[in-house]
Amino acid sequence: MNEEPSTVKQRLVDQGVRYVFGAYVDVHGVPKSKCVPIAHFEDMVDGSELYTVGALEGMGDLGPNEDECVGIPDLSGLTVLPWDTRYAVAPANLFLHDKPYSHDFRALLQRQVAEAEAMGYRVNMGVEPEVYVLRRDADNEWVPWIDEDVVNPPTRGYDLETTMLADSFLEPMVEYMNKLGWDVYSFDHEGGDGQYEFDFRYSDVVTMTDRMVLFRLMAKHVARTLGGIATFMPKPMQTSFGSGAHLNISLADVANGRNVFEREGLGSDTQRIPVEEAYDEVAYQFTAGILEHADALTAVLAPTVNSYKRLLPRGLMHEISWAPVYRAYGYNNRTLMLRLPVNRRCLEIRIADSAANLYLGTALVLAAGLDGIRRGLKAGEPVNYDTYKTSDKDLATAGVTRLPSTLGEAIEQFAASDFAREVLGPEVHASFVELKRAEWLEYNTVVGEWERNRYLQLW
Repeated sequence: MNEEPSTVKQRLVDQGVRYVFGAYVDVHGVPKSKCVPIAHFEDMVDGSELYTVGALEGMGDLGPNEDECVGIPDLSGLTVLPWDTRYAVAPANLFLHDKPYSHDFRALLQRQVAEAEAMGYRVNMGVEPEVYVLRRDADNEWVPWIDEDVVNPPTRGYDLETTMLADSFLEPMVEYMNKLGWDVYSFDHEGGDGQYEFDFRYSDVVTMTDRMVLFRLMAKHVARTLGGIATFMPKPMQTSFGSGAHLNISLADVANGRNVFEREGLGSDTQRIPVEEAYDEVAYQFTAGILEHADALTAVLAPTVNSYKRLLPRGLMHEISWAPVYRAYGYNNRTLMLRLPVNRRCLEIRIADSAANLYLGTALVLAAGLDGIRRGLKAGEPVNYDTYKTSDKDLATAGVTRLPSTLGEAIEQFAASDFAREVLGPEVHASFVELKRAEWLEYNTVVGEWERNRYLQLW
């Protein structure tokens, strides 16, 4: 936006906006901001709002004796919240002494976007967010918001009736998303009891990650008005499906906007062409780069202890989980971390879950993909068979390996990655390792209900 702040302010006033947030995110991807009355809008744009970000976990060693960060809102992303037009939110970047702050995760992604542009690419991304809507029952247990969800097990996935019964959550969500111009083209009841997914049009990668911050706020608000919660915990129920946030990334030629993942000269009817012929070599190189750094990527795309209870072929479920478990790519194979879909020309990164800080995770994904292009890496042969039904011996022979199966394993791979350290910077790399090692240690220290049930009276 090239408009003067005073012009933007007047437009906000005309829309009834009374307060504005210039929001950055913490290490978990949770938005943080001071609330600025509209009368002081120009001051906020000029950097009036200071933040002691070192008080937040995982945000660097900015101590109480040091200067504060300045939050500078990006007015190109300014959004009036459609569910409460008193408020507007603009994504913000953090600066310390007039330089980008090390733990500004949006800036990390913007840096990789600039790297892509220097190579002649514009980065586009769509996200498939999944969310559970739950409520407390009479026994204070979390249960699906719609009672009928638990009828006719094992799953009400794609069920027409339970989708319609959830209209008081789904309809406002779609209405708000479309008011913001996101162009929802489908939504559904997913496989979990109380789980829903929304599909909407892709955009440039920074805009999409900005939108996902608002999506979480939106879902939590709508669920709250219904007496429930929207949770982005990756695996809230041990017998139900996990919640992913699949990233669908493609690169476009900066000069003409052409999707360079699609091989040139295919004509208009690309669906009739064998999928292995439809993708350009650059798509396979991008895929190979992500496979090269897969273990380190897992730590930021599946960033919690709970994330790894999603990344199981079955677990305690009555059916397969459909979760990505193996470090490989295929075309329509949903058991793998990566998919080159038949019906669109992009790379789907399936290990990303609903708890990820998408600025941080997407920055590392993009850097890995660009590394694959620069080095001309080979992705190898696609894996198009059901790895859940394949023996470990046969998988090993085929070179298909398991992704990290715990946060502890993933964070040690991340800690050992010189690539992750270089891309994210030593400060972010070190603080993320420290934070997640502590989380893993605490998890292994706390005595839980499962242990008491199993061991308390065993002997």
